Amino acid sequence: MKRMISAIMLAILFAAPSFGWGREGHEVIAKIAENHLHPSVRKKVEKYLGGHSIVYYAKWMDDYRRTPEYIHTNRWHTAPVNAELRYDDSLLTSKGNAIYGLETSITALENYKELSDSAVAVNIKYIVHIVGDMHCPSHIKYTTYDWDYDVVMKSGARVTLHTAWDSSIIRACRIYSSTEWAEEIDLMSRREIARIVSGTPRDWFHESAVRCAVQFEWTSPGSKIDQDVLNSAMPLIETQILYAGYRLAAILNHLF
Repeated sequence: MKRMISAIMLAILFAAPSFGWGREGHEVIAKIAENHLHPSVRKKVEKYLGGHSIVYYAKWMDDYRRTPEYIHTNRWHTAPVNAELRYDDSLLTSKGNAIYGLETSITALENYKELSDSAVAVNIKYIVHIVGDMHCPSHIKYTTYDWDYDVVMKSGARVTLHTAWDSSIIRACRIYSSTEWAEEIDLMSRREIARIVSGTPRDWFHESAVRCAVQFEWTSPGSKIDQDVLNSAMPLIETQILYAGYRLAAILNHLF
């Protein structure tokens, strides 16, 4: 019986879909963003979120993506880029993607005073999560690279490349809480932050696609994520997380 239960659990584990950054990544992005919200904006956002912070809802969209009410958002976690590593509307399908979901939510909240409180809340939750996802290396769907393969972690665990970037690399290197990790990396000057948040979400996505393409130089099907790869991967992850946090704050400060 124990063997049967174990087999069933393993089947469920490997059949489960890969999500965006794990809890750690999403929460530290939200914490960095929270640190850069104008006080009045933070107060307003938390009012719509029932008194909770954006950190509380950082992973919410993963938890609800397959429920009947939110199944339409299931594909709003990744987006493709073309050969120039840019997203354009020709890549949009009927199921949507992260850029579509983010732009739709931003447009909705441009007139948030005309929406119900529940509609404002859900769009805030979408934005908090999608901005994080679109900065995750594994959520950029390169049309000119093969990204559907497994790698072997330093521990010996075999995981998809997607899972490696979502959580396995982070868990191999960081044990901080979201607050501690945010304090360690949130060190940019106001001038640097202004540069990072300039442009549009599509510009940010292109920049991320260019920066994160190096993952295909570091890995190949069946390759090992050894300490040398970890030493390169973690600075990339922290850059992406930091930029996501600043950009999330910029969007919310603009909207509210």
